[in-house]
Amino acid sequence: MLKKERQALILREVNIHNKVVLTDLSIKLDVSEDTVRRDLQELADAGKIIKVRGGALSKSYHVYSYKENEIYAYQEKTIIARKAISLLREGMLVLISGGSTNLEIARILPQDLKVTFVTMSLSTAMQLLEHQGSETIFIGGHLSKAAGIAVGGEVVRTLKDIRPDLCLMGVNGIDAIDGMTESDWEVVTIKKAMMESSKKVVALSIAEKLDSSQKIRVCGLDDLDVLITELDPEHQRLAPYRNLDLEIM
Repeated sequence: MLKKERQALILREVNIHNKVVLTDLSIKLDVSEDTVRRDLQELADAGKIIKVRGGALSKSYHVYSYKENEIYAYQEKTIIARKAISLLREGMLVLISGGSTNLEIARILPQDLKVTFVTMSLSTAMQLLEHQGSETIFIGGHLSKAAGIAVGGEVVRTLKDIRPDLCLMGVNGIDAIDGMTESDWEVVTIKKAMMESSKKVVALSIAEKLDSSQKIRVCGLDDLDVLITELDPEHQRLAPYRNLDLEIM
């Protein structure tokens, strides 16, 4: 495989899953860790990724000044965001996670919609502050550099004390058999707590994440209520998910 092709695959993995681990890329690409390390450095030097110890993070997952050209699959995420907003009703208490899709929900939220949001994501909270109609409750704690959300026992304890009407949750990996998966144990712990506290759980995923799995299981798809992608609900790629007891939007 040529270096250009290899780096294109690395960039795609980073953008789809937000975070990649050097050792996993080495196995997936069947090259040495030194080769992957050099590729990551070159991609970071070109401003395409954020290089961290042992891997890399997506730039679109760490957006503080909103720039559409820095959001991976921006058009697809906007479609998902609009579908998710259609589920919101005045007076709801909504638990919302981090990530660029949820950031887009916060950005295009109708100004007159009166909803109270609870989030552990600092960037999502800051974007929600732009909306006069909504209220924002930020659950603080130790901020994960990889995930951009507050994590830890205090966050989990706080989540146990609330009962949101709706949970809007970003997805790292999702598969009809393996369920919803993640690469970060701390994030898994927070997502499990979010799901346990919420009356209805909505998973948000671009189609590129369908049929992909990470190392740590969050839940089976029977624990989800709704799956939203940018695809038409009758699209053939969603056939394995329509066979489950899951609403597809």
